[in-house]
Amino acid sequence: MLLRWGIGLTALFVIMAIASPWLGDPNEFLSNPVHSPPSWRYWFGTDQQGHDVFLRTVAGAGVAWQVVLTSTVFSLGMGVPLGMISGYWGGWLDRLLVFVMDALYTVPSLLIAIAIAFVGNANNTGILNAAIALSAGYIPQYFRLVRNQTLTLKTELYVEAAQAMGADTKTILVRYIGSNIWQNLPILFSLNAGDAILTLAGLGFLGLGVPPELPEWGHDLKQSLDVLSTGEPIWWTAFFPGMAMTLMVTGLSLLAEEYGGSFYNGLKKS
Repeated sequence: MLLRWGIGLTALFVIMAIASPWLGDPNEFLSNPVHSPPSWRYWFGTDQQGHDVFLRTVAGAGVAWQVVLTSTVFSLGMGVPLGMISGYWGGWLDRLLVFVMDALYTVPSLLIAIAIAFVGNANNTGILNAAIALSAGYIPQYFRLVRNQTLTLKTELYVEAAQAMGADTKTILVRYIGSNIWQNLPILFSLNAGDAILTLAGLGFLGLGVPPELPEWGHDLKQSLDVLSTGEPIWWTAFFPGMAMTLMVTGLSLLAEEYGGSFYNGLKKS
């Protein structure tokens, strides 16, 4: 049941990301009233600049997916090959890579993301910079997972048989070891994706995320704080972006937990 909820919530935000370009411009504000409450015309109301909160909330899903998927590509592209090489070759290279990755792992991922985002914002690199900032904290996780599995798999009989038959290192890593590692990566991806969304929102809240002209939930939450000092009950500017972020993270977390449990149970039965 929880797996279905995870799939349903994740699919919902995928649909939102795909549909957002046809719903309207989330940055349009000239003809909209300021701080209009939710109504039939403005389903989620408007913010202090006259933006339609519904359009910005829906479009925020697209920005979140872009950053999460791009950061995942960077994390996989660095963590998986390094983990396989480190676990398979061993020796001084393994010790060096483990030392570097453990050093990165001890630093909070949000702190690393803030440092990289701060440098990248000076160069106006936008979504790419945010993705790199997020991926820096996740590379050690993929590295450690893949390295530990490689250490176990390289002692299996089929790997030793391939070595005895003269298979080169690339063939062994890709065909015999890599094929048994990829099936575990979606679990870690789902967990990291949810954490990446929260980290992206944190960067946006601090003004270090994507450019301000892009609709991003953390930035919208920061904008909603400006009206708290007025004492007016303008709740919708913070509620809907915050709820969207919560539901997307919940969907990905349920997907990871239930998929991981089903995968583990399948291994025990086999």
